[in-house]
Amino acid sequence: MSPIAPTPAPAAPSAPASASASDRAALKKAAQGFEAIFVRQMLAAARATSLAGDDPIFGGQAQKTFTQMRDERFADIAAQAGTFGLAKQLEAQFARLLPPAPPAAKE
Repeated sequence: MSPIAPTPAPAAPSAPASASASDRAALKKAAQGFEAIFVRQMLAAARATSLAGDDPIFGGQAQKTFTQMRDERFADIAAQAGTFGLAKQLEAQFARLLPPAPPAAKE
C-alpha cells in the first residue's frame, strides 16, 4: 500500500477590498439574531426548572405555546435593544475581521 498524500486545504475565499455598509448591517443583524437565540435558550432552561408543576386551570398546550411565543418576542426585543450586550460584543469582535472601510470621498 502506498501512503495517502494529504489533500491541500481549500483556499480561503478572497475578502472584498473594503467592508460596505451592508456588510456592517448584516453583521449587526446576525449578532442580534445570535443574542436572541441565546436569550431564548436561557428562558427555556429557566422555565424547565419550574418547581410549581402543571397548573390544572391555566396549564395545557395553549399556555405552553403562549409562553414560548412570549419568550421569543422578549428575546428579540432584548437583542434589538442590546439589553445583555452580547450582540454588541460579537459585532465588535467580528468587525475586526472585515476589511477597512474606504475613506469617504470629499466633494
